[in-house]
Amino acid sequence: MLYVFLDESGDFDFSQNGSKYFIITALSVVRPFDAISPLEELKYDLWESGLKIESFHASEDKQYVRDKVFDIISQMMPDYRVDSIIVEKCKTFPTLQKDTARFYKTIFGILLKYVLVGSAQKHSDVTFVTDSIPLKKKRKQIEKALNQELTDWSKKAQGTYQIFHFPSKSDVNLQVVDYLGWAIARKWSRGDTRSYKLISKCIQTEFDVFEVGKEKFY
Repeated sequence: MLYVFLDESGDFDFSQNGSKYFIITALSVVRPFDAISPLEELKYDLWESGLKIESFHASEDKQYVRDKVFDIISQMMPDYRVDSIIVEKCKTFPTLQKDTARFYKTIFGILLKYVLVGSAQKHSDVTFVTDSIPLKKKRKQIEKALNQELTDWSKKAQGTYQIFHFPSKSDVNLQVVDYLGWAIARKWSRGDTRSYKLISKCIQTEFDVFEVGKEKFY
């Protein structure tokens, strides 16, 4: 079975107060998950050094922790496929800005094409795992959008899927895709490629949908 772990960067605020980009990153991987044991060992090493850490979260972790996590992730490159869709929000079609579910369904649908044409074409069963969505209203909208896109895929591909929403601290692979998505977001939003260079070899898809001009948002 193929597992696809999803991470989001940015928000759904299309005003000047919102983030410049909205990014969805997918990590596709099959068992065994070789990064789990080294990352668990790293956590215990950090405990023994006196650092209280429950799980790994790139934006909150200290730089020396990030360095160690990225070192482990970089060793997993042959096992990983990463696809990332970048949206510069100010260019988003107005009707999508007003409809969170439609916006998310559109972006996720684009990402899904690349994920399933790539890794998943050899797999008829796929498990999608996302971080828990905190806002109840938006959670229902996003869950509906995800299920609509995946139902369409399963009918065409005669495949099956399941989707879970768990707190990222509950699963190491969610923490890995958080790190991957953070590195990609830092590159786009700040021009900081330090961490990106460590994981770039496993990135199969990464583009701004408006710059490339491949996709239509209406």
